[in-house]
Amino acid sequence: MTSNYTSNSQSVFTKTDWFLLYLNKKLSYLLFLFITLFIITACNSKEMDYIAVEAVYETGEEMSAGRLTTSILGANAFDQPLPGLPTNKDLLFFVGNSLFKQNWVSSPASTTARDGLGPTFNARACSACHNKDGRGLPLEENQEFSAGFLLRISENGTNDFGGPKPVSNYGTQLQDRGNLGIPFEAKVSITYEIIKDQFKDGEPYELRKPIYTITNEQFGSLQQVLTSPRVGQQVIGLGLIDALSKEDILANADEFDSNGDGISGKANYVWNHTTNQSELGRFGWKSNQPTLRQQIADAFNGDMGLTTSIFPDKNCPSPQLDCLNAPNGGSPEVTDKSLNNLMIYASSLSVPIRRNYEDQNVLEGKQLFRDLKCNSCHTEVFTTSNNYDFNTLLENVTIRPFSDFLLHDMGTDLADNRPDFLATGNEWRTQPLWGIGMIKEVNSHTFLLHDGRARNIEEAILWHGGEAEASKNRYKNLTKKERQNLLAFINSL
Repeated sequence: MTSNYTSNSQSVFTKTDWFLLYLNKKLSYLLFLFITLFIITACNSKEMDYIAVEAVYETGEEMSAGRLTTSILGANAFDQPLPGLPTNKDLLFFVGNSLFKQNWVSSPASTTARDGLGPTFNARACSACHNKDGRGLPLEENQEFSAGFLLRISENGTNDFGGPKPVSNYGTQLQDRGNLGIPFEAKVSITYEIIKDQFKDGEPYELRKPIYTITNEQFGSLQQVLTSPRVGQQVIGLGLIDALSKEDILANADEFDSNGDGISGKANYVWNHTTNQSELGRFGWKSNQPTLRQQIADAFNGDMGLTTSIFPDKNCPSPQLDCLNAPNGGSPEVTDKSLNNLMIYASSLSVPIRRNYEDQNVLEGKQLFRDLKCNSCHTEVFTTSNNYDFNTLLENVTIRPFSDFLLHDMGTDLADNRPDFLATGNEWRTQPLWGIGMIKEVNSHTFLLHDGRARNIEEAILWHGGEAEASKNRYKNLTKKERQNLLAFINSL
């Protein structure tokens, strides 16, 4: 039987068949080797940091604030109300706009609705730091004041609420101006160190590193305190951020990097002075404010020295007795009605529609943005909650802020080394990117990052470190055309 089976098999498989079977096995083996070699090469080659994917337009991606996006562009792109704003809020929007733009004056004054400025302060109006609802300017060399710069200060330790510990005699924010003959607290000056480097293709670039010096201290030395420079951010879309649910923000948190992607989004929990409890922070450079209303009240108090029902005490740390004894503009100086009107205004500012979003270079830049993992922190899409009582118009809106509103370690080069509640000295909130390409048209500059050190978007990318170090290095390895495409995408936001 065995002999017959062998004989039959040999009669079926001819020599040609055996050769073809042998050749097929060899070709399969060679194909396996080729695929394996390709995968190893792709994983290890420094030339291939991403695999190209076709870039396509996605329906509705130009609508940064969803159905509430404004189509009005130009120099006034940031001060447009939400489309469809109810009449009762539309009228108060313009009242709040007036409060935002007009200067406050010292007390006593005939203009009782606008008095109470200071006695020490950094700005006379909200618009001084957020011109046209846009971005402030950094401090420059040989410049005493800037339109939008201030310096936060603190001592080691925390205050009674877990936040930064005030500096004796000064508080937590340096007031560089005074009125009524009352002395300012101190002055800040700056110099820049130029850092030179180059991209992989050999094109050189320069970064400027700011070095701050505190001078003219009026109430004791400030040379050893913790400091953190700030520049005012654009104030578009704040109501939409306020309307996000904490659950949706926390869905992206991964403090201990459990998924091993190198990104550790972390929530900051801060004190809410209205509810008297610790809550999720979402506003400010370190997510140190829990609500838009408290963010506004804190700016009134810290930037302009104005009291509110949320912060009723004068910003006059002992021993600044002249400041404490100066006339006030009422108790509080900003009434709840005025605070509410400004809240309506700030929460009702829209976000401008994107430009050039269907251009091929922009679409390719979008894919690069994802390939470089920039969207690991700059989360593209959220939907607001269905429970925002202040303005139901802001409920259930699909938005594209390009931020996760969480804290991330940005490395030692950007560190201020000043903790703020749970935020360490290396951590910053992811800045929303919507509207970033309109800053030049609105504010006639492109200074970026928390202290304005970056003179354009590319410099801002090159300052990234810490969790963003790998993405930055991938950017440096791109060709010039690829870099231009990525910048074109970000400028379209």
